[in-house]
Amino acid sequence: MCRHHQAPATTEQGDKMADVVNVGVNLDAFSHAINGIQALRSSVSRVFEFLKDGMKNRETLEGREKQFIAEFQDNLQAVNRDLNELERLSGLVGRPSESHPLHNSGLLSLDPVQDKTPLYSQLLQAYKWSNKLQYHAGLASSLLNQQSLKRSANQMGASAKRRPKVQPSTLVLPPQYVDDVISRIGRMFPDLTIELFRPNGTSAVLLVTLGKVLKAIVVMRSLFIDRTVVRGYNENIYNEDGKLDIWTKSQYQVFQKVTDHATTALLHYQLPQMPDVVVRSFMTWLRSYIKLFQSPCQRCGHYLQDGLPPTWRDFRTLEAFHDTCRM
Repeated sequence: MCRHHQAPATTEQGDKMADVVNVGVNLDAFSHAINGIQALRSSVSRVFEFLKDGMKNRETLEGREKQFIAEFQDNLQAVNRDLNELERLSGLVGRPSESHPLHNSGLLSLDPVQDKTPLYSQLLQAYKWSNKLQYHAGLASSLLNQQSLKRSANQMGASAKRRPKVQPSTLVLPPQYVDDVISRIGRMFPDLTIELFRPNGTSAVLLVTLGKVLKAIVVMRSLFIDRTVVRGYNENIYNEDGKLDIWTKSQYQVFQKVTDHATTALLHYQLPQMPDVVVRSFMTWLRSYIKLFQSPCQRCGHYLQDGLPPTWRDFRTLEAFHDTCRM
């Protein structure tokens, strides 16, 4: 846009484009306004520098106070003078036109019936939307590429190709094998108590107690985690008939948040060829909540935000973050 303004117009079309650029804007006043902003910032800085230095040495206290007040008033008057000058210049600058020509597409803004055919304003809006879409898509791509565990087993690299392929029969594993895996995981984490139930045949339901912080009900299909519900340590986890309640949410908002994050973790830790690794990774992640109410947020450093502790745990580093600070 600046090139169109500075380059000499040699054709009638160039004159029209230059007029579009300058519509409603006094560039000379705009340049003086920038200088006025710099002068205002300098005068304000002088005020704070003067306050920082304090009263200078004088023979009497009364003399120091008089000189300090006089110089302070002079500095404030300079700020007021620069501010008034800037307000005067801002009125001379004028309001820029909504039309910002993009090369030859700027000719669309010369249509006199802008209300009936707002082609150029719609073009600018679509251009801005496209730029934002490309920017956010790049951010999403970089975040997804940082994940160490892929949801697809086909992306595990060359090491996965050297392993023998596991047959689909692993979807139905012997109950004894599932019990052994859960038992080994329980021995890995002394502060994690795991009780295994089979209320409906061979499918297992785990009651995971993490210290005196929380209890999690993990519903499994063979060795694959299907869903999980997190409740407070003192909350009731049984129905009236004495069976585990796998549906009711926690009455506390903090554990509802942890349940949502646990569901996200289940989608993250997906490795169909090695389900025991998935269960161990999920339990390692869940164990990071042992200091749910003691760990500060790694981003803001606060323990509470909107009355809640940091409920998010990073899937790789297991660091604590508030739900809004992790973005």
